[in-house]
Amino acid sequence: MKKLINDPANVVPETLKGFAAANADIVTVHLDPDYVVRADAPKQGKVGLVSGGGSGHEPLHAGFVGVGMLDAAVPGAVFTSPTPDPILEATKAVDGGAGVLHIVKNYTGDVLNFETAAELADMEGITVKAVVVNDDVAVEDSTWTAGRRGVAGTVLVEKIAGAAAERGDDLDAVVAVAEKVIGQVRSMGVALTACTVPHAGKPSFDLGEDEIEMGVGIHGEPGRARQPLVSANEITDQLVDAILHDMNLSGGQVLLFVNGMGGTPESELFIVYGHARERLEAAGLEVTRSLVGNYITSLEMQGCSVTVLKLDDELTELWDAPVNTAALRRGI
Repeated sequence: MKKLINDPANVVPETLKGFAAANADIVTVHLDPDYVVRADAPKQGKVGLVSGGGSGHEPLHAGFVGVGMLDAAVPGAVFTSPTPDPILEATKAVDGGAGVLHIVKNYTGDVLNFETAAELADMEGITVKAVVVNDDVAVEDSTWTAGRRGVAGTVLVEKIAGAAAERGDDLDAVVAVAEKVIGQVRSMGVALTACTVPHAGKPSFDLGEDEIEMGVGIHGEPGRARQPLVSANEITDQLVDAILHDMNLSGGQVLLFVNGMGGTPESELFIVYGHARERLEAAGLEVTRSLVGNYITSLEMQGCSVTVLKLDDELTELWDAPVNTAALRRGI
């Protein structure tokens, strides 16, 4: 294992200390329990947005804390859900009196721990609602998951719901926007290599030099099939075909998001994006918004995911709204 770390047991706190120092104008980082809040939290009269999950997916979630997106992020150990205590503390820290929305990726530990934290917050007089992101079309049930997994679509939910909260929507309206995105976004990923969790010290699964894992999860969970390596266009075809089959779209505008898993050069992501866009346009869809880069990773895994979001005027307006976070900035 070759990693730029000191002690595997200290990866998360050392990451947070560095992140805090580099982004002190945007966030405030709390340690023990670990959580990250926007520097001006709580914003009175504004719905607070909290998300979180296991570390190792950076910049998700802490990189998306700031104006126009999340109010707080709660990182657990690498690939391990945070416990209810830090989720509760983060929820309290961003409560401005208008309620708090929990954005939860569909993994059993995340769902249970966020539910528990919401119950504890309710006992302290904080109104909490939750949405569960489950955009992965690869498999229905997988390791750590009942139903579909929450993957790259989470970034789009956080951005669009965050914009709704920033413009002053009430809690029910922000929930409705988040649910709308969840209902209209689909993703699927592929791994060219495995990743190595620091405290494990070895790759999370075995993959031959000439093999890929089609439909891989963001923790290295099994996908649809292990198959021989083929060209970028052939891989992209499989990802796009699965998404289009599930969405059953007949025209309209979409956002196309090609996400890197952490170890893939941006040049390769643009190769995938170019062919994915051609495929969507050939299917009668108009790609009006795009995002390409490493936004929800799996440590150093080589691979990518493709995400498609069906847009309308409201979602486009919210996507275009100003945002100022460590990982996504525009319009401010």
